[in-house]
Amino acid sequence: MSSHPVLVEIFRGQAVESVHRGSVAVVDADGATVLSLGNIETPVFPRSAVKAFQALPLVESGIAERFGLNDEELALAISSHSGEPRHAETALKILKKAGQDQGCLECGAHWPSNKEAERALAAAGQKPSALHNNCSGKHSGFICLACGLDEDPKGYIKPDHRVQKEIRAAGEEMTGFRVREEWTGTDGCSIPTYAVPLKNLAHGFARLGTGAGLAPERAKAAARLRQAAAAHPFMVAGTGRLDTVAMEIFGTRLFVKTGAEGVYCAALPEHGLGIALKADDGETRAAQAMLAGIVQRFLKMTDDERIAFDKKAWPTLTNWNGMTVGSVKPTAALTGA
Repeated sequence: MSSHPVLVEIFRGQAVESVHRGSVAVVDADGATVLSLGNIETPVFPRSAVKAFQALPLVESGIAERFGLNDEELALAISSHSGEPRHAETALKILKKAGQDQGCLECGAHWPSNKEAERALAAAGQKPSALHNNCSGKHSGFICLACGLDEDPKGYIKPDHRVQKEIRAAGEEMTGFRVREEWTGTDGCSIPTYAVPLKNLAHGFARLGTGAGLAPERAKAAARLRQAAAAHPFMVAGTGRLDTVAMEIFGTRLFVKTGAEGVYCAALPEHGLGIALKADDGETRAAQAMLAGIVQRFLKMTDDERIAFDKKAWPTLTNWNGMTVGSVKPTAALTGA
Protein backbone atom coordinates (compact mmCIF):
# COMPACT_ATOMS: atom_id res chain seq x y z
CA MET A 1 0.00 0.00 0.00
CA SER A 2 2.79 2.45 0.86
CA SER A 3 4.04 2.28 -2.73
CA HIS A 4 0.80 3.74 -4.04
CA PRO A 5 1.10 7.32 -5.30
CA VAL A 6 -0.25 10.35 -3.49
CA LEU A 7 -3.39 11.24 -5.44
CA VAL A 8 -5.09 13.80 -3.19
CA GLU A 9 -3.63 16.58 -1.04
CA ILE A 10 -5.39 18.42 1.78
CA PHE A 11 -4.27 22.02 2.20
CA ARG A 12 -4.51 24.23 5.28
CA GLY A 13 -3.82 27.66 3.95
CA GLN A 14 -1.15 27.13 1.31
CA ALA A 15 0.57 24.22 3.07
CA VAL A 16 -0.14 20.52 2.61
CA GLU A 17 -1.54 19.17 5.89
CA SER A 18 -2.52 15.63 4.85
CA VAL A 19 -2.28 13.35 1.83
CA HIS A 20 -4.26 10.40 0.52
CA ARG A 21 -2.69 7.56 -1.45
CA GLY A 22 -4.59 5.21 -3.69
CA SER A 23 -4.86 3.17 -6.84
CA VAL A 24 -6.90 3.69 -10.00
CA ALA A 25 -7.72 1.59 -13.05
CA VAL A 26 -9.30 2.90 -16.26
CA VAL A 27 -10.06 0.12 -18.74
CA ASP A 28 -11.85 0.02 -22.08
CA ALA A 29 -14.59 -2.41 -23.12
CA ASP A 30 -12.05 -4.72 -24.77
CA GLY A 31 -10.17 -5.06 -21.49
CA ALA A 32 -7.22 -2.86 -22.44
CA THR A 33 -5.80 -0.76 -19.61
CA VAL A 34 -5.98 2.95 -20.47
CA LEU A 35 -4.63 4.22 -17.14
CA SER A 36 -3.03 2.45 -14.20
CA LEU A 37 -2.03 4.18 -10.95
CA GLY A 38 -0.77 2.01 -8.12
CA ASN A 39 -1.48 -1.68 -7.83
CA ILE A 40 -4.59 -2.62 -9.83
CA GLU A 41 -4.04 -6.39 -9.72
CA THR A 42 -4.57 -7.15 -6.01
CA PRO A 43 -8.24 -7.87 -5.20
CA VAL A 44 -10.20 -5.28 -3.21
CA PHE A 45 -13.70 -5.53 -1.80
CA PRO A 46 -15.90 -3.31 -4.02
CA ARG A 47 -18.76 -3.48 -1.52
CA SER A 48 -21.73 -1.37 -2.68
CA ALA A 49 -20.00 -0.16 -5.84
CA VAL A 50 -21.18 -3.27 -7.72
CA LYS A 51 -24.89 -3.06 -6.93
CA ALA A 52 -25.67 -2.60 -10.63
CA PHE A 53 -24.02 -5.98 -11.32
CA GLN A 54 -26.10 -7.50 -8.53
CA ALA A 55 -29.34 -6.19 -10.05
CA LEU A 56 -28.70 -7.63 -13.52
CA PRO A 57 -30.38 -11.01 -12.83
CA LEU A 58 -33.54 -9.22 -11.66
CA VAL A 59 -33.85 -7.30 -14.92
CA GLU A 60 -32.48 -9.72 -17.53
CA SER A 61 -34.71 -12.54 -16.24
CA GLY A 62 -37.82 -10.49 -16.98
CA ILE A 63 -38.82 -10.60 -13.30
CA ALA A 64 -38.54 -6.82 -12.87
CA GLU A 65 -40.92 -6.35 -15.79
CA ARG A 66 -43.26 -9.08 -14.53
CA PHE A 67 -43.58 -7.30 -11.17
CA GLY A 68 -43.95 -3.93 -12.88
CA LEU A 69 -40.86 -2.30 -11.38
CA ASN A 70 -40.47 1.20 -12.79
CA ASP A 71 -37.27 3.21 -13.32
CA GLU A 72 -37.52 4.91 -9.94
CA GLU A 73 -37.70 1.53 -8.22
CA LEU A 74 -34.87 0.07 -10.30
CA ALA A 75 -32.70 3.07 -9.42
CA LEU A 76 -33.35 2.32 -5.75
CA ALA A 77 -32.47 -1.34 -6.35
CA ILE A 78 -28.89 -0.29 -7.19
CA SER A 79 -28.66 2.40 -4.52
CA SER A 80 -26.84 3.15 -1.31
CA HIS A 81 -29.51 5.59 -0.23
CA SER A 82 -29.64 8.12 2.60
CA GLY A 83 -32.79 6.76 4.26
CA GLU A 84 -34.93 9.73 3.31
CA PRO A 85 -38.72 9.22 3.34
CA ARG A 86 -38.95 8.71 -0.42
CA HIS A 87 -36.27 6.03 -0.27
CA ALA A 88 -38.01 4.06 2.47
CA GLU A 89 -41.40 4.44 0.81
CA THR A 90 -40.08 3.21 -2.53
CA ALA A 91 -38.41 0.17 -0.97
CA LEU A 92 -41.75 -0.78 0.54
CA LYS A 93 -43.44 -0.34 -2.85
CA ILE A 94 -40.95 -2.79 -4.40
CA LEU A 95 -41.67 -5.36 -1.70
CA LYS A 96 -45.42 -5.01 -2.11
CA LYS A 97 -45.16 -5.63 -5.84
CA ALA A 98 -43.66 -9.01 -4.96
CA GLY A 99 -46.42 -9.65 -2.43
CA GLN A 100 -44.06 -9.15 0.51
CA ASP A 101 -43.48 -6.64 3.31
CA GLN A 102 -40.57 -5.17 5.25
CA GLY A 103 -40.53 -8.19 7.57
CA CYS A 104 -38.76 -10.08 4.77
CA LEU A 105 -35.77 -7.73 4.75
CA GLU A 106 -32.62 -9.29 6.22
CA CYS A 107 -30.33 -6.26 5.89
CA GLY A 108 -30.75 -4.95 9.44
CA ALA A 109 -31.90 -1.50 10.54
CA HIS A 110 -29.96 1.72 11.08
CA TRP A 111 -30.75 5.42 11.33
CA PRO A 112 -30.88 7.39 8.07
CA SER A 113 -27.55 8.88 7.07
CA ASN A 114 -29.40 12.01 5.98
CA LYS A 115 -29.46 14.16 9.12
CA GLU A 116 -32.78 15.84 8.34
CA ALA A 117 -34.46 12.46 7.86
CA GLU A 118 -32.82 11.17 11.04
CA ARG A 119 -34.04 14.14 13.09
CA ALA A 120 -37.56 13.92 11.65
CA LEU A 121 -37.79 10.22 12.50
CA ALA A 122 -36.59 10.83 16.05
CA ALA A 123 -38.87 13.85 16.51
CA ALA A 124 -41.83 11.68 15.55
CA GLY A 125 -40.87 9.22 18.26
CA GLN A 126 -40.10 6.52 15.72
CA LYS A 127 -37.21 4.11 15.43
CA PRO A 128 -35.54 3.21 12.14
CA SER A 129 -36.60 0.05 10.37
CA ALA A 130 -34.87 -2.08 7.77
CA LEU A 131 -36.48 0.19 5.16
CA HIS A 132 -34.09 2.95 6.30
CA ASN A 133 -31.06 0.75 5.77
CA ASN A 134 -29.02 2.19 2.89
CA CYS A 135 -29.24 -1.20 1.16
CA SER A 136 -33.01 -1.74 1.51
CA GLY A 137 -33.61 -1.07 -2.18
CA LYS A 138 -31.07 -3.70 -3.21
CA HIS A 139 -32.51 -6.19 -0.73
CA SER A 140 -36.05 -5.51 -1.92
CA GLY A 141 -34.82 -6.31 -5.41
CA PHE A 142 -33.29 -9.55 -4.13
CA ILE A 143 -36.62 -10.53 -2.61
CA CYS A 144 -38.35 -9.82 -5.94
CA LEU A 145 -35.77 -12.03 -7.65
CA ALA A 146 -36.37 -14.85 -5.18
CA CYS A 147 -40.14 -14.65 -5.58
CA GLY A 148 -39.86 -14.47 -9.37
CA LEU A 149 -37.72 -17.62 -9.32
CA ASP A 150 -40.33 -19.35 -7.11
CA GLU A 151 -37.79 -19.53 -4.31
CA ASP A 152 -38.54 -18.91 -0.64
CA PRO A 153 -36.99 -15.49 0.03
CA LYS A 154 -36.11 -16.48 3.60
CA GLY A 155 -32.34 -16.66 3.95
CA TYR A 156 -31.74 -14.86 0.65
CA ILE A 157 -28.59 -13.30 2.15
CA LYS A 158 -26.84 -16.67 2.53
CA PRO A 159 -24.17 -17.73 0.02
CA ASP A 160 -25.98 -20.97 -0.87
CA HIS A 161 -29.34 -19.29 -1.60
CA ARG A 162 -30.20 -19.20 -5.28
CA VAL A 163 -30.39 -15.40 -5.23
CA GLN A 164 -26.77 -15.12 -4.12
CA LYS A 165 -25.67 -17.76 -6.61
CA GLU A 166 -27.30 -15.78 -9.42
CA ILE A 167 -25.69 -12.47 -8.48
CA ARG A 168 -22.31 -14.09 -7.85
CA ALA A 169 -22.38 -15.58 -11.35
CA ALA A 170 -23.35 -12.21 -12.82
CA GLY A 171 -20.46 -10.50 -11.06
CA GLU A 172 -18.00 -13.11 -12.24
CA GLU A 173 -19.13 -12.74 -15.84
CA MET A 174 -19.06 -8.95 -15.75
CA THR A 175 -15.55 -8.75 -14.28
CA GLY A 176 -14.04 -11.91 -15.75
CA PHE A 177 -12.75 -12.78 -12.27
CA ARG A 178 -13.75 -15.98 -10.51
CA VAL A 179 -14.24 -15.45 -6.79
CA ARG A 180 -12.11 -17.38 -4.33
CA GLU A 181 -12.74 -18.38 -0.74
CA GLU A 182 -9.79 -16.41 0.59
CA TRP A 183 -11.21 -13.27 -1.02
CA THR A 184 -14.75 -13.71 0.31
CA GLY A 185 -16.26 -11.69 3.15
CA THR A 186 -19.57 -10.47 4.55
CA ASP A 187 -20.86 -7.02 3.63
CA GLY A 188 -22.41 -4.52 6.04
CA CYS A 189 -25.88 -5.56 4.90
CA SER A 190 -25.03 -9.26 5.53
CA ILE A 191 -24.75 -10.56 1.95
CA PRO A 192 -21.49 -12.11 0.69
CA THR A 193 -18.97 -9.71 -0.80
CA TYR A 194 -16.15 -10.78 -3.08
CA ALA A 195 -12.82 -9.06 -3.60
CA VAL A 196 -11.94 -8.32 -7.24
CA PRO A 197 -8.89 -6.55 -8.75
CA LEU A 198 -9.50 -2.93 -9.74
CA LYS A 199 -8.52 -3.80 -13.32
CA ASN A 200 -11.33 -6.35 -13.55
CA LEU A 201 -13.84 -4.06 -11.86
CA ALA A 202 -13.04 -1.28 -14.32
CA HIS A 203 -13.48 -3.70 -17.24
CA GLY A 204 -16.84 -4.76 -15.81
CA PHE A 205 -17.98 -1.15 -15.66
CA ALA A 206 -16.81 -0.53 -19.22
CA ARG A 207 -18.97 -3.48 -20.29
CA LEU A 208 -21.85 -2.19 -18.15
CA GLY A 209 -21.61 1.14 -19.95
CA THR A 210 -21.36 -0.24 -23.47
CA GLY A 211 -22.87 -3.75 -23.45
CA ALA A 212 -19.73 -4.99 -25.22
CA GLY A 213 -19.25 -8.73 -24.94
CA LEU A 214 -22.53 -9.24 -23.09
CA ALA A 215 -25.42 -11.47 -24.12
CA PRO A 216 -28.31 -9.43 -25.61
CA GLU A 217 -30.59 -9.65 -22.55
CA ARG A 218 -27.76 -8.72 -20.19
CA ALA A 219 -26.75 -5.78 -22.38
CA LYS A 220 -30.38 -4.58 -22.39
CA ALA A 221 -30.56 -4.99 -18.61
CA ALA A 222 -27.36 -2.99 -18.13
CA ALA A 223 -28.71 -0.17 -20.31
CA ARG A 224 -32.03 -0.18 -18.44
CA LEU A 225 -30.32 0.15 -15.06
CA ARG A 226 -28.09 2.99 -16.26
CA GLN A 227 -31.06 4.79 -17.74
CA ALA A 228 -33.01 4.35 -14.51
CA ALA A 229 -30.16 5.87 -12.50
CA ALA A 230 -29.85 8.81 -14.91
CA ALA A 231 -33.60 9.43 -14.77
CA HIS A 232 -33.78 9.21 -10.96
CA PRO A 233 -30.34 10.03 -9.53
CA PHE A 234 -31.88 10.98 -6.17
CA MET A 235 -32.85 7.35 -5.66
CA VAL A 236 -29.25 6.14 -6.15
CA ALA A 237 -27.90 8.13 -3.20
CA GLY A 238 -29.81 11.14 -1.87
CA THR A 239 -29.84 14.84 -1.18
CA GLY A 240 -26.44 16.43 -1.80
CA ARG A 241 -24.61 13.11 -2.26
CA LEU A 242 -21.90 12.94 -4.93
CA ASP A 243 -23.45 10.04 -6.88
CA THR A 244 -26.73 11.92 -7.14
CA VAL A 245 -25.14 15.29 -7.96
CA ALA A 246 -22.84 13.78 -10.61
CA MET A 247 -25.66 12.05 -12.46
CA GLU A 248 -27.86 15.13 -12.17
CA ILE A 249 -25.11 17.04 -13.96
CA PHE A 250 -24.08 14.49 -16.60
CA GLY A 251 -27.15 12.27 -17.03
CA THR A 252 -26.52 9.16 -19.13
CA ARG A 253 -22.94 10.27 -19.90
CA LEU A 254 -21.78 9.07 -16.48
CA PHE A 255 -22.84 6.19 -14.28
CA VAL A 256 -21.17 6.31 -10.89
CA LYS A 257 -21.49 4.26 -7.73
CA THR A 258 -19.74 4.51 -4.39
CA GLY A 259 -18.63 1.60 -2.27
CA ALA A 260 -17.47 1.46 1.33
CA GLU A 261 -13.85 1.89 2.47
CA GLY A 262 -12.79 4.35 -0.20
CA VAL A 263 -13.97 2.50 -3.31
CA TYR A 264 -15.61 4.15 -6.32
CA CYS A 265 -16.56 2.74 -9.71
CA ALA A 266 -17.94 4.46 -12.79
CA ALA A 267 -18.78 4.00 -16.44
CA LEU A 268 -18.31 6.55 -19.22
CA PRO A 269 -20.56 5.02 -21.91
CA GLU A 270 -19.76 7.52 -24.69
CA HIS A 271 -16.04 6.92 -24.22
CA GLY A 272 -16.34 3.16 -23.72
CA LEU A 273 -14.44 3.33 -20.43
CA GLY A 274 -14.81 1.88 -16.97
CA ILE A 275 -13.23 3.29 -13.80
CA ALA A 276 -12.42 1.58 -10.51
CA LEU A 277 -10.43 3.09 -7.66
CA LYS A 278 -9.65 2.73 -4.00
CA ALA A 279 -8.27 5.20 -1.47
CA ASP A 280 -5.79 3.34 0.73
CA ASP A 281 -7.11 4.84 3.96
CA GLY A 282 -10.75 4.14 3.12
CA GLU A 283 -11.69 7.82 3.37
CA THR A 284 -14.76 8.90 1.40
CA ARG A 285 -13.26 12.38 1.03
CA ALA A 286 -10.27 10.91 -0.76
CA ALA A 287 -12.27 8.54 -2.95
CA GLN A 288 -14.59 11.34 -4.08
CA ALA A 289 -11.67 13.59 -5.00
CA MET A 290 -9.98 10.71 -6.83
CA LEU A 291 -13.14 9.98 -8.79
CA ALA A 292 -13.56 13.62 -9.71
CA GLY A 293 -10.00 13.86 -10.96
CA ILE A 294 -10.36 10.81 -13.20
CA VAL A 295 -13.80 11.79 -14.50
CA GLN A 296 -12.54 15.27 -15.29
CA ARG A 297 -9.53 13.77 -17.05
CA PHE A 298 -11.58 11.56 -19.40
CA LEU A 299 -15.09 13.02 -19.67
CA LYS A 300 -15.62 15.99 -21.94
CA MET A 301 -17.60 18.62 -20.05
CA THR A 302 -18.63 22.23 -20.33
CA ASP A 303 -17.23 24.90 -18.05
CA ASP A 304 -20.51 25.02 -16.10
CA GLU A 305 -20.52 21.24 -15.68
CA ARG A 306 -16.91 21.30 -14.49
CA ILE A 307 -17.60 24.03 -11.92
CA ALA A 308 -20.67 22.25 -10.54
CA PHE A 309 -18.88 18.91 -10.34
CA ASP A 310 -15.69 20.31 -8.80
CA LYS A 311 -17.63 22.19 -6.14
CA LYS A 312 -19.02 18.93 -4.81
CA ALA A 313 -15.99 16.68 -5.30
CA TRP A 314 -13.19 19.07 -4.24
CA PRO A 315 -14.74 21.20 -1.52
CA THR A 316 -13.33 24.29 0.10
CA LEU A 317 -12.72 23.53 3.76
CA THR A 318 -14.29 25.87 6.31
CA ASN A 319 -14.26 26.12 10.10
CA TRP A 320 -17.19 26.54 12.51
CA ASN A 321 -17.26 30.30 11.83
CA GLY A 322 -17.59 29.71 8.11
CA MET A 323 -14.04 30.90 7.40
CA THR A 324 -12.19 29.28 4.50
CA VAL A 325 -9.24 27.41 6.00
CA GLY A 326 -8.17 24.97 3.31
CA SER A 327 -8.98 22.89 0.27
CA VAL A 328 -8.98 19.41 -1.23
CA LYS A 329 -6.90 19.09 -4.41
CA PRO A 330 -5.95 16.26 -6.78
CA THR A 331 -2.29 15.76 -7.64
CA ALA A 332 -0.86 15.85 -11.16
CA ALA A 333 -0.51 12.06 -11.06
CA LEU A 334 -4.30 11.85 -10.89
CA THR A 335 -5.29 14.59 -13.33
CA GLY A 336 -2.48 14.12 -15.82
CA ALA A 337 -1.86 17.87 -15.78
